[in-house]
Amino acid sequence: MKSAYDDLRNVVELPGEVVRVVSIVPSLTESVAATDPSLIVGATDWCTHPADLDVVRVRGTKNPDLDRIRELAPDVVVANAEENRAADLDALRSSGIAVWVTAPTTVPAALDSLGRMLSAIVGGEPRWLTEARAVWSTPYDGMRRRAVVPIWRRPWMALGRDTFAGDLLSRIGIDNVLRESRERYPRIDPDALPEYDVVVLPDEPYAFSPGDGPEAFDRPARCVSGRHLTWYGPSLVEARELLIGQLA
Repeated sequence: MKSAYDDLRNVVELPGEVVRVVSIVPSLTESVAATDPSLIVGATDWCTHPADLDVVRVRGTKNPDLDRIRELAPDVVVANAEENRAADLDALRSSGIAVWVTAPTTVPAALDSLGRMLSAIVGGEPRWLTEARAVWSTPYDGMRRRAVVPIWRRPWMALGRDTFAGDLLSRIGIDNVLRESRERYPRIDPDALPEYDVVVLPDEPYAFSPGDGPEAFDRPARCVSGRHLTWYGPSLVEARELLIGQLA
């Protein structure tokens, strides 16, 4: 056995060789699969990357099938403090299953979090993570714009303080006007916002599109890839260039 700390400083006891991983977070599923696809034995219904992932499905991030996960006998379940419910993770731990929880709120923290998790599971950092570190190592020095970043409608909600996506946008010149909010995902009124230049509309968790979202705002709106904005994993290798293009 070997011991390591996850992002919440929980001690996670892992076997000397990890061979069975269940992921209940889409971005972590992609991260493990891109590193060693043979390790993933279970994932949520929302785990869409890689596209050819063929594993047992264990429902969603908020309602995982705990009995099915137990039946899969994983060496570790990888989870996220925001995406997954603490009660579900505690129930898995009570069954003797190791649970690794991530909780990054910035791009550097996400890269380091992935490095710790993957090193504990496979014994080192994969090439794609090295590439992602290189992509995000160069500071942005161009024009800056102020943005509102909705994530839901009915009711309208947006990015607030201390979010990974907000930090990522700041690193490509887009400053979230609600970053000083008391809430991480405050409700908003599109007609009563601080001054802003652009609306950033990701296609997840709400599926904003050119025909669903821009009409509610009186500033230019740009539709972007939610996976590249909110996922931390292999998508970070191409996220910077892609999002800069989509927000041009």
